[in-house]
Amino acid sequence: MPPSTQHTETSALLTRLGAQRRHVLGILDGLGEADLRRSVLPSGWTILGLVQHLTLDVERFWFSAVVAGDRCAIGGLAKGDEAWQVSADVSGSEVFERYLDESARANQIIGSVPLDAKPLWWPTEQFGDWRLESLREIVLHVIVETACHAGHLDVIRELQDGKQWIVNT
Repeated sequence: MPPSTQHTETSALLTRLGAQRRHVLGILDGLGEADLRRSVLPSGWTILGLVQHLTLDVERFWFSAVVAGDRCAIGGLAKGDEAWQVSADVSGSEVFERYLDESARANQIIGSVPLDAKPLWWPTEQFGDWRLESLREIVLHVIVETACHAGHLDVIRELQDGKQWIVNT
């Protein structure tokens, strides 16, 4: 793929991923600590737990660990559903800041790796042979996963106080 086409496609993917990330944080704007930690679903997950999941299991896992093969990131990954558990001594703003930091790190990786590049690492012991084959596939997967979780956050926010992200009337 010519460099200008690669740059255009990378830019388009980053724009769409950025929009979904802004949605995640935007729908949560104005919520206090109690609401960020309150579960309204039988499964028990909280808003902060979901944002931490996006930080560790999505942004860090897919970009730092899988795409870049960063062994430090791999060692820092949560086990099981640990990513969904936020300690009481960690504030909501800290969770959001970590999400922004991990997203910025992911953007640097996306901007510096060719979209056709194969991932440098895959946890076969955890997921078997299934894997996404290129950075392009991984970015598309993360856009979809982030959008899905943004929708979950939309529902939770509406259940908590009636706020809606986009209202089409």
